[in-house]
Amino acid sequence: MNIAILGCGYVGTAAAQHWQAAGHHVTATTTSPERVPELEAIAQRVEVIQGNNPEDLKRLLQGQDTLVMSVASKGRAPYKTVYLDTAQTLVSVLPQSPELQQIIYTGSGSVYGNWGGGWVNETTPPQPTMENYEILVETEQTLLNAAHDDLRVCILRLGGIYGPGREIARIYRNWAGQTRPGDGNRPSNWIHLDDIVGALAFAQEKRLEGIYNLVDDDHQPTRAVVEAVCETYQLPPVTWDGSEPATVRYSGKLSNQKIKDAGYQLIHPQRTI
Repeated sequence: MNIAILGCGYVGTAAAQHWQAAGHHVTATTTSPERVPELEAIAQRVEVIQGNNPEDLKRLLQGQDTLVMSVASKGRAPYKTVYLDTAQTLVSVLPQSPELQQIIYTGSGSVYGNWGGGWVNETTPPQPTMENYEILVETEQTLLNAAHDDLRVCILRLGGIYGPGREIARIYRNWAGQTRPGDGNRPSNWIHLDDIVGALAFAQEKRLEGIYNLVDDDHQPTRAVVEAVCETYQLPPVTWDGSEPATVRYSGKLSNQKIKDAGYQLIHPQRTI
């Protein structure tokens, strides 16, 4: 298969490595020309692409069977430019790429908003609590609306991403010894890089369409995860101040039952720190 990856950051790079090793023809993209030599080691073709440039995207899509949209906002890049403008530009050039069979987009579970820690699944309506989350919802809808009989669109709503170089302990150890607002009971939703790559490959192989949550089975309260990090690495404990309310923009236990029912088996159902 010819697979193009629009956005080769932490996730896209790992996916490119996987698919190249599996014998697929991989096209990797970057917005930074200096990254071209690095990506040439993991892909047969590398393109410097701006997601809101229709000519760039038309060139990218020529001869592709699958497109993975794995863009990420970094630095001061506005969410609208990175996500929504890219999706809208992509949809605008699809008529010139009739051979494309599938788009897979790595979205975010944050679109659900604050459900008070209760369970949410793919039928739960998003209730974004900030403008960036609204942009992510619009991005999803733009892509889903482009689906037709010959083009499947699959949205993977990811939890927090961890893995090599992005360990949970590294994320939370800076909290050691601090007093944090709230009670720390917000459920956690994480997914290992191995499972993101595994689910991307599964979605591509099975030609999945529609929305799927992608998180592990472990929904411990955040305070339990932080406590485990502090105990494991012998760090000062975190104190929680329930009298100071935390700003909660996203709170719910994401169900992963739909993608498991489709046949995907998690590599890391219980997370490691």
